[in-house]
Amino acid sequence: MRTVTRMEFDPTRPKWVQIADVIRKRIESGEYPTHYLLSEVLIEQEFGVARGTVRKVTAALRDEGLIVTTHGMGSFVAKQEQ
Repeated sequence: MRTVTRMEFDPTRPKWVQIADVIRKRIESGEYPTHYLLSEVLIEQEFGVARGTVRKVTAALRDEGLIVTTHGMGSFVAKQEQ
């Protein structure tokens, strides 16, 4: 389980963009493997942001094809092309 540490945000960029960058890197590095559950609650806690911000993050990652969301189950890392 990831330790809760507050990220130092760049005030010139939206927080959701910065969080999406971090999660994107975790997916690309394999830290978050295929089918890994991206919990909105845990993202909210880790980065100290509101649920609306987290939903912008997941929407962006979903639009990029990095995650898939299943109603009633959550958002999961999609299978990545090699």
